[in-house]
Amino acid sequence: MRVLYGVVGEGMGHATRSRVTLEHLLSLGHEVRVVVSGRAHGFLLRAFEERKGISFHEIHGLSLVFDGNSLDLSETVLKNLTGAPAGLRKNLEVYRQVAEDEFRAEVVISDFESWAYFYGIAKGLPVISIDNMQIINRCEHEKFATEFGSFDFRLAKLAVKAKVPGAYHYLITTFFLPEVRKRKTSLIPPILRPEILAARREPGEHVLVYQTAAAANPDLVPILRSLPYEFRVYGLGREGQEGNVRLCAFSETGFVDDLRTAKAVIANGGLSLMAEAVHLHVPMLSIPLEGQFEQTLNARYLSWLGYGMFAADIDRAIAEVFLEHADQYAHALQRYVSRDNGMLFAAVEELLAAAQEGRPPLDRLETPVLGSWDSK
Repeated sequence: MRVLYGVVGEGMGHATRSRVTLEHLLSLGHEVRVVVSGRAHGFLLRAFEERKGISFHEIHGLSLVFDGNSLDLSETVLKNLTGAPAGLRKNLEVYRQVAEDEFRAEVVISDFESWAYFYGIAKGLPVISIDNMQIINRCEHEKFATEFGSFDFRLAKLAVKAKVPGAYHYLITTFFLPEVRKRKTSLIPPILRPEILAARREPGEHVLVYQTAAAANPDLVPILRSLPYEFRVYGLGREGQEGNVRLCAFSETGFVDDLRTAKAVIANGGLSLMAEAVHLHVPMLSIPLEGQFEQTLNARYLSWLGYGMFAADIDRAIAEVFLEHADQYAHALQRYVSRDNGMLFAAVEELLAAAQEGRPPLDRLETPVLGSWDSK
């Protein structure tokens, strides 16, 4: 089939898991056109350099601005409004290119990306959603009913609901399993890159820390230096050794090796790294970015399952408590059944076949999945 694939560029987790799905589509002989924004464009372009059957269009997407560990809403709105005119012109040009060339998409897959979704709706094509964000809107979260009945939750739910509405089917990647409340929805295991699937757990004594430079806590390194552990910190954009803290340059191989051998992980609440840690049975302290509700949801479930600890912010006492209980979290993680991407691949193949045959949207897949909507 001819597949139009949209990847949102904010946050590299969308790009890394899309790479996995794109590789599978190519292995099946599908022809793929990718529309992608932000850093994800360069990442995917390099990953599929000189590969046949796939091409890329860079589009304009929304971007987020952070102040420390918090989302700066006013600056985010201002930045996106300022760039809107040029972004609209760019996206209209890409629309013309895709619509007028010889590529005639038969189905659209969207990883929380609106451009491909709107293209699919305009052309009357089935749109398959593959992402983690839809779990906010399409599942029940009664365990946290009090907190998640807040204005922030309702706002986040509305925002997610407005993204890719009325899709042919929703595949939601997750390591936790809330009850699915909407039809055409299936929960699948976390989508994992090959490097993680190949990694073997060998617990060591160091603690892996990941913080992006744009959202880094300036007190982080001093806090870590006050603790009696070895820390390996990625994402701050600088290298060096500061006492017991090693500041590491980006290296996919080095990062995966440090993750599989870590005593524990300290990071934000993004699903990709959290799912990788859970898959490898590495305890995690999650400090979600303030204003990022999906990260708070991930962290709450991580804590509720006993796989790690949630904290709104980090200080010496919080880090110390977490690391003192790391063995307890590691024991709880032994209950988690690590899986490969087989369910994802089977579900995608079933949905593509159904779309190609012109079948109506599927409420429930025949492919075994971890969870799905049930009419009862």
